[in-house]
Amino acid sequence: MRHTISILVENKFGVLARIAGLFSARGFNISSLAVGETEDPTVSRMTIVVEGDEKTLEQIKKQSNKLIDVIKVIDFKEGDFLDRELILLKVAVTAKNRKEVLEAVDSVGAKIANAGSKSISVEAVGDQGKIQALLELLRPFGILEVVRTGRIAMGIEDKAFRQEGKPEVNE
Repeated sequence: MRHTISILVENKFGVLARIAGLFSARGFNISSLAVGETEDPTVSRMTIVVEGDEKTLEQIKKQSNKLIDVIKVIDFKEGDFLDRELILLKVAVTAKNRKEVLEAVDSVGAKIANAGSKSISVEAVGDQGKIQALLELLRPFGILEVVRTGRIAMGIEDKAFRQEGKPEVNE
């Protein structure tokens, strides 16, 4: 089963290596990893997608919480979060199929990032369903290259990542 975990960490050198080392040492495979600063430049958010059963997930959370630079570990449950991924694709085109490729791109709300005589570069942002649909639509034309960011996620409840000592934001 696939799990999305978000970890708030102190924004210091070596933290990513320690987190990755923890996963590696325990034999946990990371399917996707995205890291970036939060609204507080001293804190980074790691969004990690892992495969495993509930026991594996519990171990990951317990071991991650033991690391000194970890502030908070959140296990996102289905429906409790928004997730997005950015994908860039280069698709082969010919004069005969160019219009069909453009229609396929438009049908999922993706954008043309660059168009050449032999290929079209496509960009899309969306959940995994949208990204997978785009890949399936374009595969028959010949995908030449794929670059993906990995999943990023955010809780849909205001309190999901509230940090200790930080004021709440009222709407």
